[in-house]
Parts: sequence; structure tokens; C-alpha cells
Amino acid sequence: HPSYRHRNSIQQLELPQRKAALIVPAFETLHYRLTFPKSKAELLSMLDMGSLYTFRYHVWPKGHAPTDYAKWRTATVPYRVSWQPDFEPYVVVRRDCPKYDQRFVGFGWNKVSHIMELDAQEYELLVLPNAFMIHMPHAPSFDISKFRLSAGYRGCLQTLREEFHQDLSRRYGAAALKYLTAERSL
Repeated sequence: HPSYRHRNSIQQLELPQRKAALIVPAFETLHYRLTFPKSKAELLSMLDMGSLYTFRYHVWPKGHAPTDYAKWRTATVPYRVSWQPDFEPYVVVRRDCPKYDQRFVGFGWNKVSHIMELDAQEYELLVLPNAFMIHMPHAPSFDISKFRLSAGYRGCLQTLREEFHQDLSRRYGAAALKYLTAERSL
């Protein structure tokens, strides 16, 4: 039974003894009605037929590109990926992990800053080989509309991002420089 095997493979990761963020690869559909795939094989065939896409492929590919979907297609064991700028995967973490930074409510930078903090604390970013989630279409949120329409909102978000970088530098010293350097080169 696949879910039993999946549970076993997660137990073999010995998570209580290590700092790890388990990445659940994300996909999306543009269809309002979708028969949810029962297996990875079924999902891959839907992907190949074009009824599913990797998450935000059309609008924000770098948010999930580090998941390495090409590798995921054939992966049978969890594999490690590296942090990259704007990476915002969906993760499963232990309760004692760093909390979301509450400055980033609404739209923008909540998941990005959380993954950055996990990486700064040397969490392993591990992609689960047999797990997946599918984002269904829905109306745009109130906050994303504000982000798109308001220069003030975008300016505030930029200020909060700069503050966040300063806090990372204070907490993690030279190790946090890579985040600022990555930001500046974008």
C-alpha cells in the first residue's frame, strides 16, 4: 500500500534527530473540476497530457524551480535541494521550527522569508519523492490585488524585506550575507 510505504520512508529519515524541512512538490490545474490523481504515476501522466503544470510555472517559476521537478519524476527516495532566491516551497516541519515572521502578513514574502530562516538555521531541504499537492484555481485574494494596485503596499513590503535582511545579519552574521547578495543580484 503506497501510503504505508510513504510513512515508512518518512520514518527512515529519523526526523526527531535532524533538522529537516520536507518539501511537498506543488502542481496546479487551470480546471475547476479535477479528478485528483491516486498515484505519482497518474500525476505524471496528467502532467504530460497538459492537464496539470508545475506550480506557478506560467507566472513565477523560480518560486518552486529548486524543487527540481525533473529529478522528482524518477526519484524513489527523498533528495536534498539547495536554497535559491525566492524559493517558496510548501514544507512539512516539526513544531519546534522557526515560526513565520509576522511582518509578512497578507501577500508577499511570507513563505520566502520562512524558507530563508530555515536555511540560515541549517535545515536540510528534502523533497519527498512520492508526495504531491495540487493548487486549484480560485479568485485572487484581496491582498494580492492590493499588492498589484498599490505602490504604497509594494514600498512597505520592500522596507520589511530590508529589515528582515538586517535581522538575519544580526542573528546569523556572515552566513546571512548570501541572502542579501542573492537579492541584490536579481
